[in-house]
Amino acid sequence: MNLTKPLLVAGLLSLNLAGSALAAVDDEAAKALGKRNDCFKCHAVDKAKKGPSYQKIAAKYKGKADAEEKLMKNLTTGPKVKLEDGTEEEHKIIDTKDPKELKNLIDWILSR
Repeated sequence: MNLTKPLLVAGLLSLNLAGSALAAVDDEAAKALGKRNDCFKCHAVDKAKKGPSYQKIAAKYKGKADAEEKLMKNLTTGPKVKLEDGTEEEHKIIDTKDPKELKNLIDWILSR
């Protein structure tokens, strides 16, 4: 039996689903949540501030299966984090009751 065609179809479906997930990020909603929670006081997309850039965070978690889980923990539990100057402080807990809004922010960060 030739499995080439079924494998090709499965591969294309996987690519389409992955592309859909990436396309589903609402940039404006993620930025708005970030602004409401003062995320941009410590983070920028492409440069370090008090905290690492979102590009650096995305690179750190690229290809890691637990990336979303780790960011969710960071954003919802207020752990101690090391700042760019070497000092430590508690990370701010994101103020939202909407899990979809929080997931969108995490997807936005990881897509930088």
